[in-house]
Amino acid sequence: MEQLTLFSGPETQPLAARLRPQSLDEFVGQAHLLGEGKVLRRLIESDQISSMIFWGPPGVGKTTLARIIANRTKASFIDFSAVTSGIKEIRTVMQQAEENRRYGEKTIVFVDEIHRFNKAQQDAFLPFVEKGSIILIGATTENPSFEINGALLSRCKVFVLQALRTGELTALLARALEDKRGFGNQRIRISGDMLEMIAVFANGDARTALSTLEMVVLNGDLDGEGVITVTSGTLEQCTSRKSLLYDKTGEEHYNLISALHKSMRNSDPDAAVYWLARMLEAGEDPLYVARRVIRFASEDVGLADPRALEIAVAAYQACHFLGMPECTVHLTEAVVYLSVAPKSNSLYEAYEQAKKDAVKQLAEPVPLVIRNGVTRLMKELDYGKGYQYAHDTEEKLTDMQCLPDSLLGREYYRPGEQGLEARYKERLDQMKAWKKSVRGREGGCVRDE
Repeated sequence: MEQLTLFSGPETQPLAARLRPQSLDEFVGQAHLLGEGKVLRRLIESDQISSMIFWGPPGVGKTTLARIIANRTKASFIDFSAVTSGIKEIRTVMQQAEENRRYGEKTIVFVDEIHRFNKAQQDAFLPFVEKGSIILIGATTENPSFEINGALLSRCKVFVLQALRTGELTALLARALEDKRGFGNQRIRISGDMLEMIAVFANGDARTALSTLEMVVLNGDLDGEGVITVTSGTLEQCTSRKSLLYDKTGEEHYNLISALHKSMRNSDPDAAVYWLARMLEAGEDPLYVARRVIRFASEDVGLADPRALEIAVAAYQACHFLGMPECTVHLTEAVVYLSVAPKSNSLYEAYEQAKKDAVKQLAEPVPLVIRNGVTRLMKELDYGKGYQYAHDTEEKLTDMQCLPDSLLGREYYRPGEQGLEARYKERLDQMKAWKKSVRGREGGCVRDE
């Protein structure tokens, strides 16, 4: 498939800057926030913006959204960088915002990379946000819970922006070839498959996708008729990849993660390491693989070896700290460990069975005996009456009923015989036998289990 456009002279600005969306209709991605009727879109269109934080990975539109708001709002808009600004600049801006407020004008202050501000710098914003002198919009790639002061964060609505999907990036690249702000005045020959390869390589980052497209076009082959042809060789050089393995439908992506998962489940470390390498060398995000490995640790190993989850989480943290290519060895350690570990899917089965009952009986009341009677009225209504504190007993056990009456006797967790879970099974059987004997001595009705 080919896409052709008309030729013109080179532009001075980078492609990503030239194509920055000017309106919500041009914006790509974040449909969960900006789709028709979604909360953020309604706030922007009605000019009812309050202080907020945009949290998401690079290249997903945090700064672009702030600029779209600037274009639509009737408020004064101040663009602020946490990299180059200090307390003095903050105070100057706040004084101007306070003057605007006295004249009835709102001021929106956009702070890019707000997580780079220290506590004192963030505190400088707080009184002005609190009394409404400014509407603060912050952008960050870091978790606001850890990087932004609690007092300031509590006064801001956090909107989580997601990495762009491959299809969204591919559509953005196709638009760049047609839009006159991009390559719309040039004749470019590049296949749809190549656009998708660039989208996969960009890994959810629109800026990376557009910069890569610009690079391959600038390095394309120009013929006598002014047509620029992008070859697979040019694409490989510009992406530093010998091959991009994910196909147009994304099926190979799921095939490879399935191969990794099932090789670990089958206790085949050699196959698991091979499929891991296939994914990482194709450009897969190591954090995606690490998240899947964490899931496997509980779904397929579980309490047969509780250390599996610790190692999987440690591998994720190592990937986060180091990135590629250093983190390959950490993922290999986790994958090999999980492959040779004893296997159990008891935790997965326990939740799936409990989920079925929970969904069917969402309104099932909590037994009074395990409710928390924190007020006088609650105590008068028998909240917590008859509660038995297990630590006060010699056995550290009670026969207290914790399930609703309709689910009495249900068993969700059925431990297997592999690894440490055999020990937990023995302990659980002993506890169940003890509870059954106590109920028998008390003359209670014992249900078959």
